[in-house]
Amino acid sequence: MTVFFDVDTQADFLYPSGALYVPGSEAIVERVAALNHFAASRGIPVISTMDAHTEDDPEFREWPRHCVAGTPGQRKPASTLLEARVVVPNARGLPATAGAQQILIEKQALDCFTNVNLPALLDRLNADRCVVYGVVTEICVKRAAFGLLRAGRRVEIVTDAIKELDSSTAAATLKEFTSAGGVLTTSEQIMTEV
Repeated sequence: MTVFFDVDTQADFLYPSGALYVPGSEAIVERVAALNHFAASRGIPVISTMDAHTEDDPEFREWPRHCVAGTPGQRKPASTLLEARVVVPNARGLPATAGAQQILIEKQALDCFTNVNLPALLDRLNADRCVVYGVVTEICVKRAAFGLLRAGRRVEIVTDAIKELDSSTAAATLKEFTSAGGVLTTSEQIMTEV
């Protein structure tokens, strides 16, 4: 089954007022929303990863405070949210996901695979093809895409629905991704082919 993978599209990253704003990333919000709603219209599950930090999260030794659980900066833009959704905390025990259009995976580290429930969720969904988009290309998108490749899944990155902090590092990331067997695509291709 195809699964869409919306990585870290949260206010603290997407908007100039955000704690860890990725310059220009507000430009992808409309595409992310379109991809999420397209998936819902086709019965394709959307896994949305989300930072959900505590006030004194260890990650803040390396990065400024951001996406503290319950704050406005942690929220996803309303346009990217689907009606039937479930939150999967980073604690043992995968909740029921039947009927959910969007599954919000909470994490406290850069790598979404640090959520202990993600491998079981992918198996439950029988995910063999993952369409990946979001922020930041060379950080969290990279970790999600390579984690999915390592899990033996077909992985496609939607190049017009990602945003980077450093263009040369992002270009190297995409080159490494395709060398590892990943595929680059666009939102238009995805929404006409699926």
